[in-house]
Amino acid sequence: MRLSLFSDYALRVMMFAALKDAPFNLSEVAEAYDISRNHLVKVVNHLAKLGYLETRRGRGGGITLAMPAEQIRVGLLLRRTEGSPPIVECFDTARNACRINGHCRLKGLLAGAMESFYASLDAHTLRDLVCGPPGARMNSVLLS
Repeated sequence: MRLSLFSDYALRVMMFAALKDAPFNLSEVAEAYDISRNHLVKVVNHLAKLGYLETRRGRGGGITLAMPAEQIRVGLLLRRTEGSPPIVECFDTARNACRINGHCRLKGLLAGAMESFYASLDAHTLRDLVCGPPGARMNSVLLS
C-alpha cells in the first residue's frame, strides 16, 4: 500500500495542528516541514471541507483542529484523503479489461488486505500520534 503525497501532507498538517493546540498559519507548517506553501493550501482547504480543520481569516484568525484529536481516527482520515488510482485494474469498473475478472481470487485478497490496513489504522487516533515522548520530540523539532 502506498499513500499519496496529498495524504502524507494531510497527516503532517493534522499532527502539527494537534501538537500546536493553538491557531497557526500555513507558513508555520510549510517552514516546519520544509514543504511548499502552495501544496499545503490545497491540503488545508480539503481538510477544512471534510470538517477536520477550522480556518479563520484576518486578525486573530488561523488554522485549528475542528474537533478534539481523540476523535480523529487515522484510518478514516486516510480513507477520506486518498484519491490514488486502483491497486489493480479490476478495481476500476470503468476501465476494467482484465480477462480473468470474476474468475481469480486476487481482487478479493487485495480488498481484504486494504480493509485490514485501514482497520489497523482505525485503532489509532490523531492524539495517539502526538502523545508521549515521541510527541514531545516532534514538538521540539516542529515548534521550536
